[in-house]
This record gives sequence, C-alpha cells and structure tokens, in this order.
Amino acid sequence: MLSQALSSAASKLVRADGRPVEWAVSKGLVGYEAAVAAMEARAAAIAAGEAAELVWLLEHPPLYTAGVSSKDDDLLDATRFPVHRTGRGGQFTYHGPGQRVAYVMLDLNTRGKDVRAFVRGLEQWVIGALGEFGVPADVRESRVGVWVERKGPGWSREDKIAAIGVKVRKWVSFHGISLNVEPDLSHFGGIVPCGIAEHGVTSLVDLGVLATMDEADEALKASFGRVFGAVVDGVGLI
Repeated sequence: MLSQALSSAASKLVRADGRPVEWAVSKGLVGYEAAVAAMEARAAAIAAGEAAELVWLLEHPPLYTAGVSSKDDDLLDATRFPVHRTGRGGQFTYHGPGQRVAYVMLDLNTRGKDVRAFVRGLEQWVIGALGEFGVPADVRESRVGVWVERKGPGWSREDKIAAIGVKVRKWVSFHGISLNVEPDLSHFGGIVPCGIAEHGVTSLVDLGVLATMDEADEALKASFGRVFGAVVDGVGLI
C-alpha cells in the first residue's frame, strides 16, 4: 500500500538536495518513434548533467509496443495497429487515446541507485494516484503492473489498470508507466497484455470513475510528490 512508499527502502527515492523534477504535459497525440527519440535525448542530457529530471505526460495514437521480454505468440493481431519494438523492460502493451503515458526521466545516481526500489516507487506512485479517486489498487509479486480486484455476486476477478516498463542507462531512467483513464479497452484484444492471458484490463471509467485526463494528471502529480519529491512546471519535449 502507499505506506510502503514511506519505508526506509523507498525514502532514498527523494533527492537529498530537494531539487524538483520538471513536470510537463503534451496536448494532442504524440507519435511513438518521435517521443522515444526525444526521451532518449533528454535522458542522455540528464546523465551528462546538462538537463533537469523530467516527467513527461502524453497520449499516443493507437499502437502496440514490445518490450525486451516479449514473445511473438503474444501478438495476436499484427495488422491491427503499428507494432514498435522497444528497449524497455516487459512484454507487449497497448498505448492509445484515453490512456495517460508518463515517461519518467530521473537521475537514480541521486536517488539511491536501486532499480528495484525505483520500480516499487513507480508502483506506489500509481497506487497513490488511484487512491485520490477512492480506487483501491495493489501489485502482485508474480505479475507486473498495478491491479484492481473486482467483485460481484458470486464472482471476483483482478484486472490490470496500469502498466510499468522502464529502462535505465547510466543510472538515468526512461520509459515509465501507462494509466488507463478512458481508452478503448477492446484495443487490448490484439495482444496478450504483458504476457498475462488469465486476467483482464480495466480503466478508471470502466470502474465507474468518470475522471477527465486533467483530473488524472492532478492525481498523478500529487502522488508523485509523496513518493519522489517536489515537482515544478516544465515543457514537453514535443
């Protein structure tokens, strides 16, 4: 739960010098290849001490991405949307309108140099943001991402509401998280999301939370500050 973010293992995720992270939102749909190129350039600049840390929020047009652990059999419909092979961790995932993608470029040299703690911090960030809407969520040791439990008379299931896939180079992170606010959930049908076929996907709106993208951004911003420290308004890369 969110209290885990306050443990000694996670406290090192906050910079000792208190320098804020730039926080930027791009409007409209941003092409995937252009976004990745801009993100990698910014991560390199951070590693060189030439740029500030950045969290960049955006939406992509409909597409699938394949992480380094992806399996070809998990791509069920290769013709439905463009497929991008990427160097991030994880397997296949979907990005598209109504889904908030947050690319997280942090200097882990100043945040404990602990990739496991960083990933746990990303999880707690998303869990805290969902908590702003009264949505209980958690992680599962055997599965990546953030999950919600759904129950009804005589049934229960777990659905994924957010994906996490990161890469670290020279102790600077890039790629990040995607939170389903109001995407077309049928678009996930062209893949086995993150290689997990026995569970489904959901979104805030699917759960009955009629949140706008701006409201989701505010929740993410508030929760990020609790886990990683202060933010300041910045400029998107595209």
